[in-house]
Amino acid sequence: MGLFERYLSVWVGLAIIAGIAAGSMVPEWFAVVAGWQYAQVNLVIAVLIWLMIYPMMVQVDFSAIKDVGKKPKGILLTLVINWLIKPFTMALLGWLFFKVLFVDMVDPQTASEYIAGMILLGVAPCTAMVFVWSQLTRGDANYTLVQVSINDVIMIFAFAPIAGLLLGVTDITVPWDTLLLSVVLYVLIPLVAGALTRKALDNQQGSSRLAHFLQAMKPWSIVGLLTTVVLLFGFQSQTILAKPEAIVLIAIPLLIQTYGIFAIAYLLAKRMKLPHNVAAPACMIGTSNFFELAVAVAISVFGLESGAALATVVGVLVEVPVMLSLVWFANRTRDWFD
Repeated sequence: MGLFERYLSVWVGLAIIAGIAAGSMVPEWFAVVAGWQYAQVNLVIAVLIWLMIYPMMVQVDFSAIKDVGKKPKGILLTLVINWLIKPFTMALLGWLFFKVLFVDMVDPQTASEYIAGMILLGVAPCTAMVFVWSQLTRGDANYTLVQVSINDVIMIFAFAPIAGLLLGVTDITVPWDTLLLSVVLYVLIPLVAGALTRKALDNQQGSSRLAHFLQAMKPWSIVGLLTTVVLLFGFQSQTILAKPEAIVLIAIPLLIQTYGIFAIAYLLAKRMKLPHNVAAPACMIGTSNFFELAVAVAISVFGLESGAALATVVGVLVEVPVMLSLVWFANRTRDWFD
């Protein structure tokens, strides 16, 4: 892991502090940025999200899909966890905590928005960081590419319907036009652009050219992520300073969801007798989130200052330390599989 990936939680934490401080000192500046919108999509945030997502999509090799038939059980596990279990458990936990357990701590409208943010996290399986988790658990790199590639293809068609279904179940009005526009902007177009870029680079000088390009893009991805966090917490600064406990309340069900989904996936992988180098990445993909997409959609659908946007950003804050603890656990239990 590079310096950024290793200490991602630290950088995000510093960006959160900077955002809250800036939002308190110059709220008028954030108000101006919030007004730069077109069709409910904030143009500044859209550019920043693209800076994050595009390099990740370039890493996806869709030619690897032809190898899917060699180890179908690992793919089956990933698909079941990502699309049949995880979104629904996330919605259930959101409802349980913010409509039952925390009902006296959060007003109904804000509670609904927190649930919406959690749902968007649950419907977006990890696309890029899973390559890091796979490497740290000595996973099969090519097979991980297959898993990620298939999930990205499914996400184009399944993200909006599942998100819309679950948001509707939680009594939130679903702006389908904005949700579908977000999928096109933040999944389909970056995916196509990434595939075309990868093909062009491969045709020039092979993997070395691709590696140089990704290395050159990494600083821009970092800038995109941290600037997005600064802006989000700047927009949310008044709410956070008034109710700092909101971060803790959101983090609790997210932590339970992450560890719970990993436990389900890991036990299923063991029962299916998968090799560890397939099982570990499969479980990491099912556990972690494509938080860049979730943040983008939350902003587009619910607004920059919404509880949904705040919930997705809290997902960024808690994910990395939790995933590193799961990497440690997976490595310590390698003998369960081999």
